[in-house]
Amino acid sequence: MADDFDINRLDEVIHGRVRLGIMAVLSGVESADFNTLKARLQTTDGNLSVHLRKLEDAGFVAVVKRFEGRKPLTEASMTPAGRKAFVAYLDAMQGLVGQGGAGA
Repeated sequence: MADDFDINRLDEVIHGRVRLGIMAVLSGVESADFNTLKARLQTTDGNLSVHLRKLEDAGFVAVVKRFEGRKPLTEASMTPAGRKAFVAYLDAMQGLVGQGGAGA
């Protein structure tokens, strides 16, 4: 029943297209480097940086910057809080999809 759906259950931090993509990529790996995320999500350096920062500020993603030789390397990984929030987001979306499909 559509009355059971609460739009407030959708986490606004995750809901953005690029942020959702970051979370989806990170959910399947231990960590991913900046260039891998950029390529997989087809986004710019600046756009990816902004979205990673928002997820990092929310505590959903940990970002580590280091050097490999003389080359800078930025890696991101999902935190336990991020994994919990991502699962809750997917559950909320599943509820929405399930309700929409029932009457179709």
